[in-house]
Amino acid sequence: MNSFFRSANFRLLVAALLGSLAVLGFAPFYIYPSTIFSIAGLFYLWHRADNNKQAAWLGFFYGLGLFIAGIYWIYISLHDFGGMPWWMAAFSTFCLCAFLSLFPALVGWLSKRSSQVLLSAPLLWALAEWVRSWIFTGFPWLTIGYSQTPGSPLAGFMPIIGVYGVSLLTAITAVLLVYILLKTRRKIMLAALIALWISGALLKMVPWTSPIGEPISVALLQGNIAQDLKWQEGEVQRTLDKYLQLTTDTTARLIVLPETALPMLLQYVPEDYLAAFKSHAQQHESDILFGVVEYEDEAFYNSMLSIGSSPVQAYRKTHLVPFGEFIPLKSVFGWIYEDWLNIPLTDLARGGFDQKPLAIAGQKVAVNICYEDVFGEEIIYQLPEATILVNTSNDAWYGESPAAYQHLQISQARALETGRMMLRSTNTGATAIIEKNGEVRAHLPHFRTGILEGEAQGYSGSTPYIRFGNWLFLLITAAGLVYLLWLRKKK
Repeated sequence: MNSFFRSANFRLLVAALLGSLAVLGFAPFYIYPSTIFSIAGLFYLWHRADNNKQAAWLGFFYGLGLFIAGIYWIYISLHDFGGMPWWMAAFSTFCLCAFLSLFPALVGWLSKRSSQVLLSAPLLWALAEWVRSWIFTGFPWLTIGYSQTPGSPLAGFMPIIGVYGVSLLTAITAVLLVYILLKTRRKIMLAALIALWISGALLKMVPWTSPIGEPISVALLQGNIAQDLKWQEGEVQRTLDKYLQLTTDTTARLIVLPETALPMLLQYVPEDYLAAFKSHAQQHESDILFGVVEYEDEAFYNSMLSIGSSPVQAYRKTHLVPFGEFIPLKSVFGWIYEDWLNIPLTDLARGGFDQKPLAIAGQKVAVNICYEDVFGEEIIYQLPEATILVNTSNDAWYGESPAAYQHLQISQARALETGRMMLRSTNTGATAIIEKNGEVRAHLPHFRTGILEGEAQGYSGSTPYIRFGNWLFLLITAAGLVYLLWLRKKK
């Protein structure tokens, strides 16, 4: 038994458990120290690893623990709602988790290969997360910077260096804890840790943006349409009736319906239905923003359209979900959709990256649809012109899992990065009003039909993140890596 606890296999088990512990830092738990201690444990294992190969395996098993515990809900979307056989859905989910685990594995291998494991690990970890955000169109879910949103003092750095910069500082915090554990310059490391966290707490007090105009009344609708019924022909009219009723039950200045709230092509939406929308909005000097699929020039678009007191405007989703809204390498993977998977709207076209904020309800509203708000560097395309952010989504695909809560936490990070309020209207949750400091002011219960009414304040101005995007983070990371290379050459 004692030999097992000293074995390499036991270390791999510990790494996997540490990875699963990190999930507690993310929503719905929000226990942000858990992720820090988890990463610190992994860095300590890397420090004690015998060679770079062992460090890579430790990173891989850590990743398996993190992603299997954190995104197991992929299985729910594939099997429960996509109709994929259980074994294939489980295999596909595991393959995704294994692929994502290659990133911490590579960080472990490179860190151990360097002469300064604990110095290089935070830099390489954050850089790997950034690469994960764009390679193969990107999947930055469970980026550790999100775990510090919004309660951790480190979240104070979000308006400056964004979520990847906060990932870097989270990893640096973990390394400082390891140094303190190893009794290496303990006083200096403790002082650095305290200084870092006090700085973050002070930065939270900085008003990066300023209110513009008067607050507007908003109503965020949550239809709670079951995902397995949403696209069925017999359910369409009931869905239209429900959203029309919810819309006419509120007189807010801005009324927001979820992504694809109207489950049909725009050209098939009855004219009298849209006329009822417009009449209600004009009667109350409101604007209604609703999700629908547009068809134009032989292409389908996942869109949000406005109707009401302001001119009709549209936003078309730009960053599509791979395998959900478009099929990468269709000649290779197309057979999966023909034989094993039943997901609607898997061949959508992209909207342009040059789309402007919608001028509605007296504000300039930057709309993003579902998965798009995972990419902070794309949200800022419409800033600083936009005064309010709106995210519409349908996370019913993932059932009663943490997915919708994790998505909410991502939206909280976008509010922090931009110094703007974020309004979320979703099909089943999490429908919420988020303050510019990332705090949730109000939200609806999940899987309940309802209207979330409140006020939204527009803001003007630019945070450093709006001005520079991820470049500040990349500059800091590059400078750190150059310094480490210089140290290695000097030795």
